[in-house]
Amino acid sequence: MPVSRSSSVRPHRLALAIAALLPFGTVLAQEAAPAASTQSEATTLDAVQVTAQRRVENIQDVPVSISTVSSEKLDVLASGGNDVRFLSARVPSLNIESSYGRAFPRFYIRGLGNTDFDLNASQPVSLIYDDVVQESPLLKGFPVFDLERIEVLRGPQGTLFGRNTPAGVVKFESAKPTQEFGGYGKVSYGTDDMWNVEGAVGGGLTDRWSARASVLFQRREDSVTNTYIPGPDRGAEGYDESAARVQFLYEGDTFEGLFNLHKRHLNGTARLFRANIIEPGTNNLVDGFDRDEVSTDGINFSELDTWGGSARLRWELGSVNLYSITGYETAESLNRGDIDGGFGAAFLGPGNSGPGFIPFASESADGLPDHRQITQEFRVESNEWGRFDWQAGVFWYDEDITIDSFNYDSLTAGNPQAGHAIQEQRNKAWAVFASGDFEVTDAFTLRGGLRYTKDQKDFSASVLEGAPFGAPVGGPYFVNTDVDDVSWDLSGVYALNEDVNLYARVAKGFRAPSIQGRLLFASALAPNGGVSTADSEEVISYEAGIKADLWDKRARLGFNVFRYDVSDQQIIAVGGGSNTATLLNADKTIGQGFELDLEAYLTDNLLVTLGSSYNDTEIDDPTLAVPGCGGGCTVTDPETAPGSGLYLIDGNSLPQAPKWVHNVTARWAMPVGEGGEFYVFTDWAYRSEVNFFLYDSIEFTGKSSLEGGLRVGYNWNQGDYGVAVFGRNITDQTRIVGGIDFNNLTGFLNEPRTVGVEFSARF
Repeated sequence: MPVSRSSSVRPHRLALAIAALLPFGTVLAQEAAPAASTQSEATTLDAVQVTAQRRVENIQDVPVSISTVSSEKLDVLASGGNDVRFLSARVPSLNIESSYGRAFPRFYIRGLGNTDFDLNASQPVSLIYDDVVQESPLLKGFPVFDLERIEVLRGPQGTLFGRNTPAGVVKFESAKPTQEFGGYGKVSYGTDDMWNVEGAVGGGLTDRWSARASVLFQRREDSVTNTYIPGPDRGAEGYDESAARVQFLYEGDTFEGLFNLHKRHLNGTARLFRANIIEPGTNNLVDGFDRDEVSTDGINFSELDTWGGSARLRWELGSVNLYSITGYETAESLNRGDIDGGFGAAFLGPGNSGPGFIPFASESADGLPDHRQITQEFRVESNEWGRFDWQAGVFWYDEDITIDSFNYDSLTAGNPQAGHAIQEQRNKAWAVFASGDFEVTDAFTLRGGLRYTKDQKDFSASVLEGAPFGAPVGGPYFVNTDVDDVSWDLSGVYALNEDVNLYARVAKGFRAPSIQGRLLFASALAPNGGVSTADSEEVISYEAGIKADLWDKRARLGFNVFRYDVSDQQIIAVGGGSNTATLLNADKTIGQGFELDLEAYLTDNLLVTLGSSYNDTEIDDPTLAVPGCGGGCTVTDPETAPGSGLYLIDGNSLPQAPKWVHNVTARWAMPVGEGGEFYVFTDWAYRSEVNFFLYDSIEFTGKSSLEGGLRVGYNWNQGDYGVAVFGRNITDQTRIVGGIDFNNLTGFLNEPRTVGVEFSARF
C-alpha cells in the first residue's frame, strides 16, 4: 500500500536544497502560472498529462526524462515574434540553432544533433507535430501557435515513434476542437516595427462535428543596414511570416476522427553572415563591432512555403482500440545568401569600412523545388486489460525530394549564376513495433518495447554547371543504401509512496544512413563526384531518476542521471582549405550527465520553475581526423603531420553541445478588484560555451550565453482580457552563435533585444 505523506516541511526543504546546490542557481528563467488563488486553501500544482508513451498518462508515472512547456508559457516566450529557436535552453539538455535563420532549425538533445546544413540532412532529434513526424529540416520550423503544450522526451524513443529518434523527440500538440464555442485573439507591436498577430476560433458544428481554425501573422522590418552602397540589398534580418491551421473533429459513439490542414509562408532574409567579426586569438567580437550594420555585396533572401494535412482516426472495438494516422507534408523553398560575408565589399576605398580580407567570393543558394512526404501508421492498443496493457502497430514512410544548389558571381554586375548542381533522393521505410507494460505489484511496473525498421534510400546527384571551386560538370553519381535494425527499450517504475516514483530505463536507438551531395564545393578529384555517405548509427542509453510531488503538491520534482554510448555516430566535417562538406562516422561517442526539472509555489502568488542539466560529451576515435580551418583561426587539436591541415579530434566534445543548461522562471501575481490580476513574469536561460565545429579552436568557440525576458501585465474580467509590456533578450546580449569555416572568421549572431506591448482577449 502507498505510504501517506506525514509532513510537508521536509519535501519543501529538499526542493530548495537541490535548487541551492546547483551551479548558477541564482540565474532566473521561465514558466507561466495560473492566476493567483483567491480561496483560503493553499495553491497546488495541477497534474500534467502527457502522451509520451502514445497514451494519456500523468507525467510522474512515465519512466522517461520529460519536460513540458505549457501553452501559457509559450505565449510568454514567443512574445517577440520569435521562431521555434526560442525553446533553446528553455528545458534541460535542449539546444536549437540555425545557419538558415527561421527556415531550418537544428535540434540537439543531450548534445546529440547534426550541424549539417544540407537540405537532405537527417537529425537524431525527431520533431512530431500532431502525431506526424516532420522529417525534412524545413518542416521542423513550423511556427509555434495555438498549442496545448510541447513535450521534450530525452533519450532514444524509437520503439514508439517512427523516424530517427536516437537523441529524443520534441512533440507538439495543437489545441483541439471542442463543442464549446470560444477562441482568442492577440496582437503585439514592438521594436523594428515588429507585429505579432494570432488568434483562433472554434466550436460545435453539429452534435457530432466540431472545428477550430487558427492563424498567425508575424513581421519585422530589417534591423541591419547594409553600408555597402553598390550592394543589391539595403537591409537584412527582416521577415514576414504567416501560418494557418484548420481542424475538424468527429465524435461518434465508437469512432473518432480528427482532420488537420495546415500551411506556412515565409518571406524574409536568409542568415546574415558577417566576415572577420572575431578578434584573432580570442573568441571576442572585434573592437568597434556594430550589430546594426553590415557591408555585403551579395543578394540575400529566404522564401519557404509548406503545407500538409493529417487524418487521425480511432475506433473503439471493445477490448482494443484501433488507430490510423495518415500524414502528408510538402515543402518548397529557396534560400540565398552571401556566405563569404561580403567579398566585393572588402575592397572599399579610403575612409570606408568593409568586412576586411576575404580570400574569395562565394554567394550561393539552396532550393527545394520538389518535396513530398507520406506517412501511415496503424496501431492497436489494449483497452483496460487490467495489470497488462500493450500496443502494437505498423509504420510506413515515403519521402521524395529534389534539391537545387546554385553558386553566383557577386563580383559581376547582376550577380549572374556560376554553378548549378542537383540532388534527388527517394527514401522508403517501414517498421513493425510493439510495446507493453505489466504491473508486477501495486507499486512496481515493468515496461518494454521492440521495433524492427527497414530503410532504403536511392540517391543521385549531378553537376549541371561547373563552379569556380573546381567541381566539373558531370554525373549522375549514385548511392543506394538498404539497412534494417531492431530498436528496443526496457524500463521499470517503482512507487516509493503515493507522491514519489523511482524509475530506470535502458534503450537502444537507431538512425539510418545519411547521404551528402554538395557537389559545387567538391574537388574535381573527389571520389564519386564528392558524394559522401555516413553509415547507420546506434545509441545505447541508460538513465535512472526520481519524480516526486512535494510539499502537499505545491512543488514537483524530476531528477535523473544518464549515460549513452553512440556507435558509428554520423558527423559532418565542414570547411578546411578546400571548403568541402563530408559525412563521416566517429567510431564511438560517449555522453553522461544529469537533468533536473523543479517547479514550486513558494507562496500562493509566486510560482518559480527551475531546469538544469549537465552534459559531458566526448568523441572516442583515436584515428579520426578532419580538416581544420583554412585560415584565420587557431586550432588547438594535434595535427596529423606538419602542414597536413588535418587534425585529430579524439577527446573533443560534440559541436553545439553545451555542458551546462539552466533556466528559471518566476511569476508573481496580485489580485486586483473583482476578477482582475496584476502580474510580473521573468524568464532567464543560460547555456555554457559551445564548439561550432568538430575540431577545437579558440576563435570558433561560442561564449556562454544568458538571455532573459520580462513581462508586466494586467488581466481583467476573470482573465478574458489582458494587456502587457514585454522585453525579450532584455540585456541586449550579443553573442556569436555559429560560424562558417570559410578561410576567414565569419560568424552569425543571436536575436537582438525586442521590446513591445501586447493586447489579448478570450471569448
